Parts: sequence; C-alpha cells; structure tokens
Amino acid sequence: MLPSCYSKQADSSGKRSSIAKLLLGVFVVYMLHTAWLLFGFLNTKPCDGDRGELCITSYLTARPRLQLSVFTCLVPDNSPLNLAVKIDPFDPHSTFERQVNVSLPEETRANGTLYAVVYVHRAAVSPLEDSREVHYAAQLTTYITPPPTEGQKDTQKRPGSKNPVSHWRPHLSINMMSEDFTLNKAGLPSDVRRYMRVSQEGRQMIYLPLLLVNELSFRVRDLMEISSDTVQLPLTVSYEGISLRGFRFWVHLQDMVYSLRQFGFTEENIDEIKETLVGSNLYLLVLTAFITALQLICEFLALKNDISSWRKKKSMAGMSRKSVLWRSLSTLLIFLHLLEETSLLVLLPVGLGACVEVWKVFKVFKILLPCKSNKLHVNKVDEEERKTVEYDTQASRYLSYLVYPLCISGAVFSLAYLRQKSYYSWLINSLVTGVYAFGFLSMAPQLFINHKLKSVSHLQGTVLMYRGVNTLISDLCSCASFFSSSASFSSSHQLSCFRDELLFFLYLYQRRRYSAKPRRRESVPHTKKVKTQ
Repeated sequence: MLPSCYSKQADSSGKRSSIAKLLLGVFVVYMLHTAWLLFGFLNTKPCDGDRGELCITSYLTARPRLQLSVFTCLVPDNSPLNLAVKIDPFDPHSTFERQVNVSLPEETRANGTLYAVVYVHRAAVSPLEDSREVHYAAQLTTYITPPPTEGQKDTQKRPGSKNPVSHWRPHLSINMMSEDFTLNKAGLPSDVRRYMRVSQEGRQMIYLPLLLVNELSFRVRDLMEISSDTVQLPLTVSYEGISLRGFRFWVHLQDMVYSLRQFGFTEENIDEIKETLVGSNLYLLVLTAFITALQLICEFLALKNDISSWRKKKSMAGMSRKSVLWRSLSTLLIFLHLLEETSLLVLLPVGLGACVEVWKVFKVFKILLPCKSNKLHVNKVDEEERKTVEYDTQASRYLSYLVYPLCISGAVFSLAYLRQKSYYSWLINSLVTGVYAFGFLSMAPQLFINHKLKSVSHLQGTVLMYRGVNTLISDLCSCASFFSSSASFSSSHQLSCFRDELLFFLYLYQRRRYSAKPRRRESVPHTKKVKTQ
C-alpha cells in the first residue's frame, strides 16, 4: 500500500491531467464543429420543389427593372435624404464605380456624423413608395484620434488631439447577391436570414435582393479629417454582384472583424487583418485557420507538459540557468513591446508565458518564498548542479564574445529611430530587435551542457518536440508569405526563419547520440523441468 501523501499527489496529478484532457477535448470538438460549419458554408444545396420542399425563389428571377440610389442623411430613417448617386437602369450582374462630391451639412462639419443609405428599388418609383425595396445604412464618418504631426514628439501633441475627431470615409463598396439561387425555407442559413426580406404572392414565396455594404474596403490611412471649413468631400461608390457563397463569405468576415474590435483590437491591427482577408481566397483562409488551430494545440500541449515537468523537477543538474534567465527576459521584453500596440486578446497568452518563464527562474535558481515569512531563501546546490553551473558559465562566456558586440552595434545603428520616438520606445525596440535577431542563441548554452554531460535525460523531450513543430510551421508560413506576396517583413523577422530549427536539429542529434541504448536479453539455455515424484 502506498502512503497517504503519495496517494494525495497521485490524485491531484490525475485531476490536473483530466482537466487538461477535458480542455483539449473541448477545443478539438470546437474545431470539428467549425470544420462542419465551413463544409456546410461551401456546399449550400439549392431547394428541390419536386421533393415537396418549401422553396423561396429570388426576386431577380423575373428580371425586374431596378434602380440603385445612394442617399446621405444625418440619422438613418429619421432625417431628410439627399440624393448622391443614381443608377438607372441598374443591372445586378454588372460592376461599376462612380466618383461624386458630397456636400457636408453644418452638423457634420461641427464634428458630427453622416450616413449613406443605399436603396435598390423599382425604376421610376420612389424608394419610399416601393413595397419591395431593400436598403442598407452605412456610416460615411468615423471618430478616431488624429495622429501627431511630423516633427512633434509623443509628449508634445497638438492641443485637442486626445479627443476623437470626425473623419471621412472616401470609399463606399456595395455588394449584392446576383445569383439566381432557390433557397430552402427549412434549411435557411442564419447568416442569410438576417439580410432577407420575404414577399409572398399566393403560394409562391420570393426573397428580395440581399444587399450588403462591404465594411472591409476602407482603411485608416485613407480617412480624411473633417474640419469646419470643409464644404465638400469626394466619395467613390463601387458595386459588384456576387454569388451566395461570396455573400456569406463577406458576412462572416465582417462579423469576425466586429468581434475583434469588441475584444480591443486597434484599428491599425484590424487594417492589417483586413488586408490579409481581402487579399486571400476562401481556401487559403481555411488553410490558415487549420494551421492556426494546429499551432494553438501544439502550444497548449507544450505549456501543459512544461509546467508539469518543472513541478516534478527536484534536481537542476543539466539545466542551463542562463538559458532559462535569457528566455524569461526575452518573453518579458516582447510582452512590454506588445503592451503598447496590441490588444488584450494577444497579450493574455504572452503574459501567461512570461509568468511561467519567471516561475522557472525561481525554480532553477532554487529561490523559495515561504508563506509565513517574507524572506527569500536560496537552497544550496549539490555537486552535479555545481558542475552544471560551471559548464553554463563557460558556454555563456564564449557566447558573449559574439552576442554583445552585435547587440551594441545594432543599438548604435538604431539611434536614428530615437528622433521619432521617446527614449523608452527606443530602448524597448532595440532590445526586442536584439531578441528577434539573436534570441535563437539562447539554447546554445544548453546544448553545450548536454555535450559536456553526454546526456539529455534532464530535458523534457515532449515539450521541445511540440515547440519545434510549432516554430517550424510558423517559419514555413512566414517564408511562404514573404516569397508569395509583397508583404513587408522586418529584416530581423526574415533572418529568424529556420534559425531555431538549426539548434533544434542539433538537440535531436544529441538526443539520438546520448540516449541510453536498451540492453539485449542474454540467451538462457532452455532446461526441461524434471518432475519429482
């Protein structure tokens, strides 16, 4: 029988493993559900009336003569409409672009708002008198904090710049489903149902055109500040007819961007995501989502196994103190760098990883903080750990001959950056650039210790495997994006591709060379048993 303390530890470890398996199972089920939704999204079946299904046909099947009108107003459905664009006759299958000048009312010039209301209605009939009209309201203005002018420092912004100012959106992109698609009332998708208006003629049900204003078309860099002297501003109105699949695609993308904005993403980060989404096709986005899910699973498993192995670790023989300390400082620097320009959704996993790395520093240096007293206690190291510290110091000294001159020269070279940013921003950016450029060398002291000790048993191979696969996937995607598109990456990011894998492959070589080979069983001659009478 095991003692009670061992049984309690086994029960607690079993509970932790069951919770981790439960979370992983929930994530896998969520990803399978998302894959099933994507499959249904890509394979929307038309309605078959011969089988007795209740079908809803498109209003565009009868080829009515339509007109597209764009009005401006202060408040949708509650203020006078001013006609800005009129397309008569309007062909839903066509593609066009018009440039007009929009007059701004006094309320808009006084830091107010302005809306555009897009109507699709019967030609030669007012949209207010047409019972089968469809309309969509979109904002032509948005409130953002204006950036500081050139030559001004962060501490010397112009007066009033902290208050949001009304800006003009110079692009209005209109999409409408022009496909003649018959929908099944029983299996109507929820994303289509939100934009659908149904009209019934006897037993026949007709759905009106599905209209959408594409919010992904405008960028923050295209916004124009509205001042009190601004009388007119240009507006580019574009239209494109799309299929049902394309309509649902844009609806889901706009919902995703709205969710990111609610999670605290800045408009600059959302602009980068918009460019990625708009410039990619549907299949590439599905592949990106699959790769992201795979990376999340690998990162979760690596973090879980890492915490579990370090909790059970009693001896720090073979563990590089400098590597653990360097990794902790690097994670904290990246967290401080992202703190200024990233949302809370991205900061949470990075902050959790930083906390785990700081906890490792306390473990590897054997720093204890008892609950009853506030004094720090440092435990003594044994002979094997003292030998590890000597090897670690020797490897760090050799590594410093290469890293320190490179980091100092990089910081001096980035002094030109100081003219545009504060001292704090320059310091953080210089340190983060050094982490990106030479952070891969943090594993070098650990490899040196493995070589001296002729062993890798002190390392958690599962954690390194998960992180190695995750890093390899990230580098493959980064290099593929760099060579296949005109996306701009920093020089440090370009250099970081496939450098971590070089040291990881060295670790795999050490693991194969220093692993203990299983002994073969010695052959024992077979002897017959003699029965005793």
